[in-house]
Amino acid sequence: MMQNVSVSAVFTLAGLGGISYYRVPLFALTLLCYGVIWLLNLTIIVTIIVDKNLHEPMYIFLCNLCINGLYGTSGFYPKFLSDLLSTTHVISYAGCLLQGFVLHSSACADLSFLALMAYDRYVAICQPLVYHSVMTKQRICLFVSFAWLIPFYVMFMGTITTSMSRICGSHIPKIYCVNLLVSNLACSASLAKIIIPAFNYTFYFGHFVFIIWSYVYLIRTSSGSRAGRAKFMQTCLPHLFCLLALVMCLLFDLLYMRFGSKDLSQIIQNFMAIEFLLIPPILNPVIYGLKLTQIRNRIIQFLLCPQHL
Repeated sequence: MMQNVSVSAVFTLAGLGGISYYRVPLFALTLLCYGVIWLLNLTIIVTIIVDKNLHEPMYIFLCNLCINGLYGTSGFYPKFLSDLLSTTHVISYAGCLLQGFVLHSSACADLSFLALMAYDRYVAICQPLVYHSVMTKQRICLFVSFAWLIPFYVMFMGTITTSMSRICGSHIPKIYCVNLLVSNLACSASLAKIIIPAFNYTFYFGHFVFIIWSYVYLIRTSSGSRAGRAKFMQTCLPHLFCLLALVMCLLFDLLYMRFGSKDLSQIIQNFMAIEFLLIPPILNPVIYGLKLTQIRNRIIQFLLCPQHL
């Protein structure tokens, strides 16, 4: 057992056991997925940055959502690819905390930006006359700053709390580190380790409740006219799909960590663990790229006539 915490402490990622026969095809498939994630998200990011007609609140929030997708996946895929080529699947204590921080903060930032996009659509559809006075450049900058800083702050506090615990184990039953599993290895429980995660879960569950409430209100408001329904289907439906995909993936992972059965095969456990690192980063740019007319037309124009970019 490890009697204290130090930067030299090493954890074993037990979820990577038994993959020696599938190492090469898994590496190729993972590298392909990571490449697709970069290609899709970078396409949306560059399209929004280059085209001044897309410098509107909804597209700015979408751009940051895609940037966050790249940030979150960078906390998993490079390490996972390295582990697939290695016979030892370990991670340092500091690296474990860093990986947990990146993955948690990225998931929280996703909810923050989806909440901002819901608020933007609420104002645009329900209060169109005051939209430009509400969604000013100064407020957009403020919203985006808080959407990044708040997840970083709350996850930093959780990581600091975890790092202060004395660790009495080295076995992580997943293919990556999360703070919850590191906390479970602590020699003794503490009040801070209960209060801080409870606050974080409640705070971001509030984001989810706000988004759902805003969409219920949007549906009631837009259903009264054909133009309202068309606007909702065009700009809000993609957002709703992305929200449901993210929440379902996160819930699968969180519920399995809390209540999951050990009888499931390791392959199923690993797939459930990486759902939120695979499905939303690919689904978000695909849905928005296909459904939002301005982005879709701009991408098609660039593919056909790149000299006009």
